[in-house]
Amino acid sequence: MLAFVAKRTLAVIPVMVVVSVVVFLLLRLSPGDPALVIAGDNADAEALQRIRTALGLDQPLATQFIIWMGNTLSGDLGTSIFTNLPVTELILQRVEPTLSLALTTMLFAISVAVPLGTVAGATAGSWLDRTLMAVSVVGFSVPAFVLGYCMIYLFSLKFGWLPVQGFTSISEGVLPFLRSIALPTVTLGLAYMVLIARITRASVLEMMGEDFIRTARAKGVAERLVITHHALRNAAIPILTVIGIGVALLISGVVVIETVFNIPGIGRLVVDAILKRDYPVIQGVILLFSAVYVLINLAIDIGYALLDPRVRY
Repeated sequence: MLAFVAKRTLAVIPVMVVVSVVVFLLLRLSPGDPALVIAGDNADAEALQRIRTALGLDQPLATQFIIWMGNTLSGDLGTSIFTNLPVTELILQRVEPTLSLALTTMLFAISVAVPLGTVAGATAGSWLDRTLMAVSVVGFSVPAFVLGYCMIYLFSLKFGWLPVQGFTSISEGVLPFLRSIALPTVTLGLAYMVLIARITRASVLEMMGEDFIRTARAKGVAERLVITHHALRNAAIPILTVIGIGVALLISGVVVIETVFNIPGIGRLVVDAILKRDYPVIQGVILLFSAVYVLINLAIDIGYALLDPRVRY
C-alpha cells in the first residue's frame, strides 16, 4: 500500500509541472499587454517600457517562466497589478467563503445522492427511480445561474426565509452561517448531486444482478444488508470516480455561484482579475484550483486501493 501511495504521489509532480507551463503560457501568449492596461491608453512608450521592466515582461519567455516557477515553489505567487498586494494574501482573504461553499456543497450532494441512488438502483422501475431520473434531467438542463435566481426569488424575495446575497462567517454563529450558505449550497449542489445519484443508481443496479447477490439472498441475509454491505460496497469504485470528476464541475460552478449570490470568495476574485487583466492573480488562482483538483484525484486513487486491494497490483 505504501509503495502504491508513493508511486501515485510521485506521478502528481509531472502533472503539476505541465499545468504550470500551460497556465503560464495561456496568459503570456493571450492578446493584450498588461503594461498598457496598467498605464492606460494615453501612456507613452517610455512609461510602458518601465512597467514591462518592473514586471519582467522584457525578459525572454523561458527566463520569465523560470523566475515565476522559482517564486511559486517558494510560496510567492506574485503581486497584484492593481491592489499591489501579494496574491497569496488576496487568496487567503477570500478562501473561507469558497472553502465553506465547496465543503457544504460536497457534504449536501454526497449525503443525499448516494442514499437516493442506492435505493433507486435497488428498486429499479419504482416511483422513486422514475422521479430521480426526471429530477436528474432537470438538474443537468437548467444552468446554475438560472436556478440561483429562481431560488433567490422563491426563498428570499417571496417568502423571506433566507438572505438574498452575502456570506456570514461561521465564527459569527452557526445559524447565521447556515442561513447565508443554504441557497448557494443547494444551487451549486443540485447538478453535482444528480450526477452522483445517476452513477450510484447505475452501479448498484448492475451489482444487483451479480451472482454474489443471489448467493447472499439464498443464505437468508436481510435485504437491507444485501444492498448496503454487498451491492453498495462493490459499486463504490464508480461512485468514488464520479465524485472526483465532479470536483471540476464544483470548481467551475463556484465562480458562477459566488457571482450570483455576491459571495466574496476566490471565484469573485478571479472574475474581477480577468476583467482587469490582473495576470498574477489569474495565474495564482488557476494554479491553486488546478492543484486542488490534482490532489483530490490523488486522494480518489488512494481511495480505490483502500476499497479494492486488486488496484494496488
